[in-house]
Amino acid sequence: MRVLLVEDEPAVRDAVERALRGAGHKADLAREGPAGLELAMTNPYDAVVLDLGLPGLDGVEVCRRLRASGNQVPVLMLTARAAVRDRVEGLDAGADDYLVKPFALDELLARIRALGRRGDDGAKARGVLRFMDISLDRDAMECRRGDRLIPLTRTEYSLLELFIA
Repeated sequence: MRVLLVEDEPAVRDAVERALRGAGHKADLAREGPAGLELAMTNPYDAVVLDLGLPGLDGVEVCRRLRASGNQVPVLMLTARAAVRDRVEGLDAGADDYLVKPFALDELLARIRALGRRGDDGAKARGVLRFMDISLDRDAMECRRGDRLIPLTRTEYSLLELFIA
């Protein structure tokens, strides 16, 4: 899996990166919210591990902006904030899962695997193909970039489907 890790705390970032790579995942890193959002919007990830307390743009806002753009990459919020209201805020912003620090690396890896399974199954069930911020809905024969509908001729649609699939 290709995973984006957005974490500003060096010790946590390094430990999670080592665990991801050790489990055979490709890990991209960002230390600040704006950089994480940019990477998530311009690269195809299987999952995003997102800290809440980030410089520049907090994790909740990063997640909200991702979802507002139509990006449905599975997101796991990773934070020291354990209060119910914090978990609810993160999940309501669009996160798929929430893990409180300190955590066991094995549990984090298991949750990432679960997110990957759900992400794959959801896209297949809906007949949606994705590449970066472009989604191709096979059932509706529609193309979107973010939340914007892009009109395509039948030939253009067929070619794009061939390239993305």
